[in-house]
Amino acid sequence: MKVLAPAIKVPEHAPAVSSAKPCIVTRNLTAYFGNSAAIRDITVSVPQQAVTAIIGPSGCGKSTLLRCLNRMHETVPGARVDGEVEILGTAIYGEGTSPIAVRRHVGMVFQRPTPFPTMSVRANVAAGLRIAEKTTQPKGSPDEIVEEALQRAGLWAEVKDRLDESAIALSGGQQQRLCIARALATRPRVILLDEPTASLDPLSTQKVEELVYELRKTVTVVIVTHNMQQAARISDSTAFLLAGELVEFDSTRNLFTAPRDSRTESYITGRFG
Repeated sequence: MKVLAPAIKVPEHAPAVSSAKPCIVTRNLTAYFGNSAAIRDITVSVPQQAVTAIIGPSGCGKSTLLRCLNRMHETVPGARVDGEVEILGTAIYGEGTSPIAVRRHVGMVFQRPTPFPTMSVRANVAAGLRIAEKTTQPKGSPDEIVEEALQRAGLWAEVKDRLDESAIALSGGQQQRLCIARALATRPRVILLDEPTASLDPLSTQKVEELVYELRKTVTVVIVTHNMQQAARISDSTAFLLAGELVEFDSTRNLFTAPRDSRTESYITGRFG
């Protein structure tokens, strides 16, 4: 087995996947659009307080898998899920489980920044608190929660004097970090990022990557990325999907330097995809 070409540098921080306690566990997870399966029979354990990247060619099911982890997949007409997903030992599918409750604990940020255009910076961050039940409201005043979320998103210093301005007055990179702050406001256990830097310039991309690297200290992060360099820079573990199937899941270092499956090696060395 050849090791990956040296163009992709893998940081030393990446631990063995098996050394971390699972945060997310999927068992035989299959997601359908109508009668067509977008992902099939995926069983994987995602470690806590770490960054896990999902890579693979376009159309392989990366975003579908991500959306299954907070029950966003089922919002598409005709979509359904078979199998199991547990987060911190609690099943998120099944009778009596509220999708809204799941999403309070599993935040999501999309490829393009999606601030609410008619709301201020402050109102955008606080938006998630409006639907939270009183029993799950984060402690602290709304202003304290907004400041904490913006601090965690690395945006407070840039917007503290602009909290009542329209969110769309911010730059694209700032808007994306605002969306991350909005997801953090409910103090979730998991943050899902679907190619969050795909529409950003290099400087904004760097800031988001630095933020993701820091978030692992307090939250589990799962990021879909088409950029293998990015996966190598910021993730602890990496899952490689191909045609809706999980080909390989390992520490980022192992997957990028000594992949076990020849299909993984072919993809990361640029032979296809």
